[in-house]
Amino acid sequence: MEVYMKPNILFRFVVTLVLPMALALLPKEAKAQKFGYVDSEYILGQMPEFKEAQKSLDQLAEAWRQEISDMRKGVEGMYDALKAEEVLLSKEMLAERQKNILAKEDSVANYQRKVFGFEGLYYLKKIELIKPVEDKVFEAVRRVSEKQKIQFMFDKSADLVMIYTNPAHDYTDYVLEELGLGDENDTVN
Repeated sequence: MEVYMKPNILFRFVVTLVLPMALALLPKEAKAQKFGYVDSEYILGQMPEFKEAQKSLDQLAEAWRQEISDMRKGVEGMYDALKAEEVLLSKEMLAERQKNILAKEDSVANYQRKVFGFEGLYYLKKIELIKPVEDKVFEAVRRVSEKQKIQFMFDKSADLVMIYTNPAHDYTDYVLEELGLGDENDTVN
């Protein structure tokens, strides 16, 4: 029975003296992590420079869509002309026209990929116009996180699923204030 008493005494000693002392010596940050979240989509929507960049991007995209639509109408016109003249053309001329139409279709498809495809002109323009505004928001989030001593800041509008959010942990207004976009009637400490 004495063999079992020694480990039990050692366990009690660790639990009553050593463990509390070790926990007391841990840095404050190791004891509790502070979490928060922001709604970057809402913040961006409040920024005039984002609205301006989005408007420019939308206008540019619409111009490209119209250009591609006009190119497609040109191809359709070529098909219509071919259909109307088909009976008058020799096999060689018909084959040549069909080849030209297919080349034009490929050209339109390539242009559409160049503009709206992966890393296309639209994507590059979006980075050019919107990334500086997003960077400004991310920098404001970083500053708010440091001021509020937040270790983890989540984005409510990102793909991260947040089933429940306590409004007490919403730092969106702090970020808006940091960006100079806060409501004068709102008192954020």
